[in-house]
Amino acid sequence: MTFLAAVILAGGRSSRMGQDKALISLGSETLLQRTCRVAAACVDRVYVVTPWPDRYRSLVPSLVRFVEEETLAGQSGRFQGPLVALVRSLDGLHTQPGPDWVLVLACDLPNLSAATLQAWRNDLATVDPNTLAYLPQRQGRWEPLCGFYRVTALEDLRRYVAGGGRSFQPWLNQRSVEAIAVTDDGVLANLNTPTDWAEWSKTGGKTNNEGPGR
Repeated sequence: MTFLAAVILAGGRSSRMGQDKALISLGSETLLQRTCRVAAACVDRVYVVTPWPDRYRSLVPSLVRFVEEETLAGQSGRFQGPLVALVRSLDGLHTQPGPDWVLVLACDLPNLSAATLQAWRNDLATVDPNTLAYLPQRQGRWEPLCGFYRVTALEDLRRYVAGGGRSFQPWLNQRSVEAIAVTDDGVLANLNTPTDWAEWSKTGGKTNNEGPGR
């Protein structure tokens, strides 16, 4: 089976939530703990990308590794966003014998299950060799923080970022990307606001929001 690493992005400011989303309680565990647990059940290695590794280190298993996200030059407290964080993660993985694919997840996906991710992982063997990403789509847009990227996409992503690119959608729309078949959009729900969190808690895991975000 294809060797696989997971990169979990936990660097958002959570401005709409009003508190750190990664630390939101889902009962017996936080969102970040749940995402790490679900990812670890179906990948070979888990990384968390965040500006605040010390904030989370004690919450996750010791085998989880951290990649520290860098601030914008001269702008303390502001970071470069999920696309640059992904490039930084792939850069570290590219310098050692490692995975062919990376599973990229936002930290705030409470409905994802290990079974769903494992089914998606099993499909990687059938993806065209020229495909750079294997992602779900929702309402005509790719879900960039809930799917797979080839490590060989690194050079292409570097050039895009060097040219000023900071949004996933334009890059994905001009590259070879294959869609993951998703029969229930609920698996893509994320928690962006207190209302999302309250709705998710009240309905047992259902929200009507627009998918993963930071």
